[in-house]
Amino acid sequence: AKMAILARLAFHTPVTLDQVDFEGIEDIRPDDLAYAKELGLSLKLLGVAEKLEEGITVRVFPCFLYPGHPLAPIEGPFNAVMVEAPEITEVTMSGPGAGGLQTAAAVLGDVVSVVAGDARLHTADRDLPVLTDVASSFYLHLEVADESGVLAEVARILSDGGISVKSVVQRGLGDDARLVMVVHRCLESDFKAAVAEIARHESLKSPPRFIRVIEEEFVA
Repeated sequence: AKMAILARLAFHTPVTLDQVDFEGIEDIRPDDLAYAKELGLSLKLLGVAEKLEEGITVRVFPCFLYPGHPLAPIEGPFNAVMVEAPEITEVTMSGPGAGGLQTAAAVLGDVVSVVAGDARLHTADRDLPVLTDVASSFYLHLEVADESGVLAEVARILSDGGISVKSVVQRGLGDDARLVMVVHRCLESDFKAAVAEIARHESLKSPPRFIRVIEEEFVA
C-alpha cells in the first residue's frame, strides 16, 4: 500500500494494490544470510517504484545489497527512503520508523496536506503501464549431489539462458554440498526459466532458492 501511494505521487499515474508485486521474508533461511555475508551482501526488505522507458515498476521484495549501497547500513528501528534521478544522482533520508511521536507527525502532515488542498494527493494525470517483467541480479542457492561436473552443468544452463555469473561459493561435501552464486542483471523471466530447468536436473537435492540482488553501489 505504501508503494502504491508513493508511485502515484512520484509518477502521477494510477497504481492499484493488485499491481504491486510483493514477496515477504518467510522463505529466507539462516544459511542464506551466512553465505551472503561471505559474498559481502546484507539483507533488506525494500519497496521499489521505478520509472523505465517502457513504463513503471512497483514492487516489494527482500533483496541483498552490497556495502556501497546507501541503504545497506540501515538497521534496527530505522527506515530509509532513497530517491534517484539523473539531476541529483541519489538522496537518502533515514530516521526512526516507529513510535507514537513519529506516527503522530506523519498523520498530522497528511491532515494538513488535505486541508490545504494539496492536489498531489489525488492527481493522476498519466496512465503509464505497470511492468511485471524487469531486470534484476539474483542470489541463487543450490543443494546438489557431490558429483563432478555439476557446477559446469549449472553454468551451461545459465549461459544458454543468456545469464552470466558474477561470483560463486562452493561449500560442503557429500550430503551437505552447496553451490551459492550471484548472477548479473537479467530479465526475471529468463532467470526463472533457467532456474526451472536447473530444478529438473537429477543432481538437485531440493528446490533452488533465489533472492534478488541490487548491484548498484555509490562511492562517497
